[in-house]
Amino acid sequence: MHHAISAQARLSGRTDKACKKILTWVGDNISVFRQAASFAKWVLKNVIGLLQRVTEARVEVGGEIVAAIGPGLLVLVGVERGDTVAEADRLLERLLGYRVFSDTAGKMNRSLRDAGGGLLLVPQFTLPADTGRGSRPSFTPAAAPDEGRRLFQHMVQRATSVHAPVGSGCFGADMRVALVNDGPVTFWLRVRPRESETE
Repeated sequence: MHHAISAQARLSGRTDKACKKILTWVGDNISVFRQAASFAKWVLKNVIGLLQRVTEARVEVGGEIVAAIGPGLLVLVGVERGDTVAEADRLLERLLGYRVFSDTAGKMNRSLRDAGGGLLLVPQFTLPADTGRGSRPSFTPAAAPDEGRRLFQHMVQRATSVHAPVGSGCFGADMRVALVNDGPVTFWLRVRPRESETE
């Protein structure tokens, strides 16, 4: 009986030591966990804008041109789950102020606002797709259709109120998008939640 009690005591002591080590490790690495959580938030909550500097671009639906611009930006817009109006507004602000047009010295120092070009926004639900595995994309990260439509339309209305000319594709439609990429110049823009929350 005495030996059994001693064994249990030793086992209990080893368990306590193991628990203390685990708690110490967690305490030492809490900042890593916080960074991982912050990164996950960034990954899962971003409006995406794939912008292309163009000399001309147009969108056709059913054989008819529904929107067209001359020199300016064609932007494919992808909305992800959890995105809000704040992210959409911040992305639009970045698009209008992003310096992708050349100045007199040939450097990219002029924004769409500076150049006075057109802005053509096209909804693109495939942009948020998860392509990390297999041979088929997963659209789980994409926002639900109603939410994606709401945020895209908000972005178009907002753009129209602060810039001209502005055109847009049709959410959910089978579109044909034609463009002449100038450069070529193409950039992938994503808006972090922290940016939209602090501005």
